[in-house]
Amino acid sequence: MDGGRWQVRVQAEDFDLSTEVAALRAGDPGIGAVASFVGTVRDQQSGEALQALEIEHYPGMTQQAIEAMLAEARGRFELRGACIVHRVGRLAACEQIVLVATVSAHREQALSACAFLMDWLKTGAPFWKKAVTASGSHWVEAKASDDAAVQRWGVDGGNSRGGPA
Repeated sequence: MDGGRWQVRVQAEDFDLSTEVAALRAGDPGIGAVASFVGTVRDQQSGEALQALEIEHYPGMTQQAIEAMLAEARGRFELRGACIVHRVGRLAACEQIVLVATVSAHREQALSACAFLMDWLKTGAPFWKKAVTASGSHWVEAKASDDAAVQRWGVDGGNSRGGPA
């Protein structure tokens, strides 16, 4: 993926929304819209208090899969840039997991692209999430609602949730 306004990062470190958006907007007076989504760790999993969420991935495969999603978004929407950051490792409740930010000349394109990317990330990116609670740990299963969300875009989400293969 070319650098500049087109960023995909998979990392353990946290991110700062304002810093990421400022980098996307820097020096481009044609940007009239910024859309962003930040996903955070909820404090409950299957009705139990969550101690941590452990996110695993295959580094090269994950990066390539997300870059392909971004390339598809670039072909579908009139974007001037996008940033996707997904965290891995052990995360506590309230910590940030994912950022999708898009910039465009117009809000409809930025909002649609942001929703498209987030919907596809939920089902198509090769991440595996393990919920850690007081009673033990378990893999987070795929949700039918996530599959339905990505299907509205006409792409196969290839649901990758559950335990490692």
